[in-house]
Amino acid sequence: MASQIHANQILDCKGLACPMPIVKTKKAIQVLEAGHVLEVQATDKGSTADIQSWAKNTGHQYLGTVQEGDVLKHYLRKAGPHEAKEEARYPHTITAGELMNKLEKGERMTILDVREPAEYAFHRIPEAKSIPLGELEDRAGELDPAEEIYVVCRTGNRSDLACRQLAGKGYRNVKNVLAGMAGWTGPTESDE
Repeated sequence: MASQIHANQILDCKGLACPMPIVKTKKAIQVLEAGHVLEVQATDKGSTADIQSWAKNTGHQYLGTVQEGDVLKHYLRKAGPHEAKEEARYPHTITAGELMNKLEKGERMTILDVREPAEYAFHRIPEAKSIPLGELEDRAGELDPAEEIYVVCRTGNRSDLACRQLAGKGYRNVKNVLAGMAGWTGPTESDE
């Protein structure tokens, strides 16, 4: 299948973790002509959901992903001027420190971790619920829309996409945890 897809540009993001594949994709697509195809080569398993969500949010067309060994080849078609939309950031945020204060006070909430299962297994906020970003569309019903939901990922990028996705489904009490686990200094647990 990959031999049938003609990419106008290939972007090597192998070995890079979130948010770098998306950061590099944003830069690369800016210089591409409308209608041209970008092939993003990545090894981060979370990159599939990241790129799909980012494309949906910006109007660029996600064409699909082909896996060859450990390499994921994501294909994106750059939107034309009438298709593209300004990428929005989710407006409701909280810092990792503010979330830690709420936890210390015993406030009732759901902490939703949208990282990949391996990331969650080795380092997570105690009692955080794991729903990887790529599964959120199908599993959002597992969340209580009446409860405060604080969404965390590694740096705040995937969680931003997840917050917008939940808001689009009618969830009103959702906040993105800025700096994500990279900024978390509170207690953690792991499967070890």
